Order: sequence, then C-alpha cells, then structure tokens
Amino acid sequence: MARSRLFAALAGLVLLGACATVTPYQAATDQKFGYTNQQVEDDRWQVSFAGNSLTDRQTVETYLLYRAAELTRQQGYDHFRVVQRDTEANRRVVPVGFGPDPYFSHFACDYRFYGRYGRLSRFHHPAFYGYRSRHGFYDPFWGHPYDYREIIRYEASSEILMGKGPKPDDPAYFDAQDVLNNLGERIQRPEVS
Repeated sequence: MARSRLFAALAGLVLLGACATVTPYQAATDQKFGYTNQQVEDDRWQVSFAGNSLTDRQTVETYLLYRAAELTRQQGYDHFRVVQRDTEANRRVVPVGFGPDPYFSHFACDYRFYGRYGRLSRFHHPAFYGYRSRHGFYDPFWGHPYDYREIIRYEASSEILMGKGPKPDDPAYFDAQDVLNNLGERIQRPEVS
C-alpha cells in the first residue's frame, strides 16, 4: 500500500515536471501546443503556432516564421511573402497560494469538531474553529489564496504566399533558406526518449 502511494506521488511529480517546460518546436499535439498549417491554394498557406503559458511571445513568433520557411522549402518554393499576420494573447487570472493557514499549521482538520460539511460544530468556540461572515465561511485549516497570478498564452498565425526564384526586393518577402539558416540555432526541438 505504501509503495503504491509512493509510486503515485513520484508519477505525479514526473508529469508535473514534464508540463513545466516551454513548448518545443513540433506539430500540434492533443494539448494543441505547437504548429499547424493548412493549404488554402497551391501556393498559399495558413500557418500558426500556439505556445503554452511558459512560452513567450517572441519565441512563438520566431517558431511561426521558422515553420513558414520550413513549409516553403518542403513544398519546393524558394521564398514566401507574409500576407497577413496576427498574434493573440489569451490572458486569465488564477489564484495561487492555497494551503494550510500558517497560524493553524499544527492542527489537523478533525471532522468531529469541524463538521462533515465544513460547518462549525455548535459545541466549540467560533473564534477558534471558524466562523461565518458576510463574505462566506472562513476555514482556519485551508486559508484563502494569498495572491493572484496572470497567465498569458500566445498564439501567432500568418497567411503566406510562396514563390520560386530570387526573392523580390520588398521587406514583406523572406528567403526561406536564409530564414532556416539564421533561426535554426534558436529552435528548441522536443527531447527524444
């Protein structure tokens, strides 16, 4: 019994550690993090890259540009033009710091006194075991969140138009091989086990 609990705890830590990394350059997985592309016409594609909350905006946009260049070369073209480009920031605020109240850290939550549904037992003093206020029930064993944190997840998308031959002298055009050469060192690929 103790071994199975230890194994479950270690497995949970491994999964938590795996989730706490920047999104690598890869095709989108079930979690929807990574790149996706869709062909619109013969030489026109819609490309996007979505990162997790640990992936910053610059990395997401770099991976998008790299994917556009890589796709251009895979389709047999030499350069591409960015027709449309957009980066969305999905923001949400989450509470952090839930846990035992530091003033009551040596007390175990005893349901004989505290009640089965988290209500105060009528036999104990409300100031010590909890009280009902106009803001709700105060639980001395599991306090309120200490702080809030904003989580931002970026997703960049672009529509590209591919072409053959030398790149036109226009900043909207990119030479695919030059992009691959210049950005290749900044690309973090997934670890192979």
